[in-house]
Amino acid sequence: MSGTSVALKPPADAVKPVRHPEAPAPGELLGAHYDHCFGCGEGQPHGLHLQARAGEGVRITAEFTVKAAHQGAPGLAHGGVLATALDETLGSLNWLLRVIAVTGRLETDFVRPVPVDTVLHLDAEVTAVHGRKIYSRATGRIGGPDGPVAVRAEALFVEVKVDHFIENGRPAEIQAAMADPDQTKRVRAFEVNP
Repeated sequence: MSGTSVALKPPADAVKPVRHPEAPAPGELLGAHYDHCFGCGEGQPHGLHLQARAGEGVRITAEFTVKAAHQGAPGLAHGGVLATALDETLGSLNWLLRVIAVTGRLETDFVRPVPVDTVLHLDAEVTAVHGRKIYSRATGRIGGPDGPVAVRAEALFVEVKVDHFIENGRPAEIQAAMADPDQTKRVRAFEVNP
């Protein structure tokens, strides 16, 4: 990305990311981290329903189809929806590290328009880790995984404790997520997002 802000450049003593030994295997579908998440949850009728798969190392691929409900200009995806797709994809990387993290900064470049009914193919990777800071980048392509770049982003995620969500979320949703009998779903509900 040209013009990347200083906040998104890892310091010289940042370390290479390490995939957690219990991370999903390459090719494995990650599934929604929370049913009501606008980015990946099936419980959102107008959500993105983004599908992410674990890749090699600390990479994932994802895709979503731009629907009429996602448009800004007539027939084209809203830029905020595209930024949401990038944020969701980048946030899903944290599942490969097995940490709870929230978006601290997201810088997005919009390279070309994305028409309604287009599948956006996303590829993301963690580039460095420095203490609680996780640096990552993603691209979104149209016309296939090797098609032209339509959007790209760099991000900084910050590792947090689950208390961040408990103290700031609405009690009804927090209690419902905590009561889920599926332990993986319980943990993943608090995986990403500010």
